Amino acid sequence: MTGAAPRRAPPLLRVTQGGLRAAPLSALVALVPAAARADACATARPFWDAGTGHATILDEALHFAASPATGGLLLATALAWRLRSARGGLAVVCGWSLMAGIIAFGRTSDAFGVSQSALEQGCVASPALFIGVVAAICIATVLYTAPDTGRSNTQE
Repeated sequence: MTGAAPRRAPPLLRVTQGGLRAAPLSALVALVPAAARADACATARPFWDAGTGHATILDEALHFAASPATGGLLLATALAWRLRSARGGLAVVCGWSLMAGIIAFGRTSDAFGVSQSALEQGCVASPALFIGVVAAICIATVLYTAPDTGRSNTQE
């Protein structure tokens, strides 16, 4: 038995004539997060009913607009506009930007892919409309609360 080559473990991916074929162990490993993703809609949107159809971009915008953080930021924005406070405007623009950043990039930190699975199942839609409205609010706040520089439109 000294001349026999030691037996190697099978590779995780095998190249065959039909393409790549995964080993059974890797198939089992791939199924582990599937249990977490199976109830993605129950986790992401507990009150969503599959009979109502896929969530639309308007549904997602209304979902984010109904949050308490949005209500607080709207009140703070209205106060900054009423007082024409540049510092207050800066504070609410930072708040809106933080909220939009969490909404936009919070989905990528999902370890088990629950948010991606919920997007595929249709209970979550793209937050692009809400983020666009937030951007418009921020632009309007900066322009409205900016201090008057005292320049005139006439050139001498």
